[in-house]
Amino acid sequence: MKRMIRTALAMTLTLGMLAGCGNSTGSGSAAKETAAQGAASGETKAAQTQAAASGKAVTMKIATTGNDKHQSTIAAQAFADKVKELSGGQIEATVYPNSSLGSEREASEGVKMGSIEMTIVTSDGALPSFVPETQVLSIPYLFESKEEAYYVLDGFLQEELGPKFEAQGMKHLAFCELGFRHFTNNKKEVTKAEDMKGLSIRVQEAPIWFALADSLGFIATPIAFNELYTALQQGTVDGQENPIASISSSAFDEVQKYMCMDGHTYAAESMIMNLNFYNGLTAEQQGWVDEAAAYARDYQRQTVTDMENEMLEGIKAKGVKVCEEPDLASFQAATAELYKMDSVTQLVAPELTEAVRAAVSEYRSR
Repeated sequence: MKRMIRTALAMTLTLGMLAGCGNSTGSGSAAKETAAQGAASGETKAAQTQAAASGKAVTMKIATTGNDKHQSTIAAQAFADKVKELSGGQIEATVYPNSSLGSEREASEGVKMGSIEMTIVTSDGALPSFVPETQVLSIPYLFESKEEAYYVLDGFLQEELGPKFEAQGMKHLAFCELGFRHFTNNKKEVTKAEDMKGLSIRVQEAPIWFALADSLGFIATPIAFNELYTALQQGTVDGQENPIASISSSAFDEVQKYMCMDGHTYAAESMIMNLNFYNGLTAEQQGWVDEAAAYARDYQRQTVTDMENEMLEGIKAKGVKVCEEPDLASFQAATAELYKMDSVTQLVAPELTEAVRAAVSEYRSR
């Protein structure tokens, strides 16, 4: 099975290489960027070596866009606390939440260039601009449980996408969690795919989400997240889709009547570090960083799961009728060929989706 997965990924990598070969006009800019990154690498390593020799702590900034209670900030603080503990204070990380160091895209660019040492951002949000393959996580109904998602993320995608992140000057340390995304609406109870027809649902403005709407028969309406509560309240759209934590913390349960826990996509977060910074650490320090990242990943996932359980009860208490066991087979059947649609294959090679599905099958057959 693993051989099958590797073969599928090899095809994806070939496609990516061919696409890259076609973009030769920017070679001068790429060379300058590479040279700049190389210089930054030397400066970073020299500074860290000097700090180690003098006994001073290696300091780093961790950027998140969420507030102190957001999933990304929980993971960032867990990492900061653990790496300080493991290193005996040799590595000190400071968390900057609330987009104080920029948006997810700006934080990712900062990590790439080295102005920010680390960030935790939505895997299929801003990161596809750097590593397009992360958009595979936007393909619906890949996973039926968190355990399946963890198996594929930690045992497959972490290894396969790691080199692609390194090619962008980033060290992908771990996948953390936002959670499964679910539909809510004000019109009717949704228990099967057919019930979605005719509903106007706010989605992110991306081809894969429009393809999901076409497959399920609902009307896709892009609306800025900070305007969504008002849009739901005023009936501009019938519903929306988000993880439980986002639904609860944004108070969408105050302006929605029905919730369908279909879990159409599993939303992961990526913990990324500037590659030059990571390479400038000693082998021992890298070990502390790796261990702290794994700890923060597992701690954050459990914390988010516990939060979701409590928040779901709060959503029900607000009077929202929750369908916890919808007919998933109907949703899966309606979207089975979505990954082959032209608008989707331009973003995610079908071979990568099939490789992820093969990894899921491997998990289920253990």
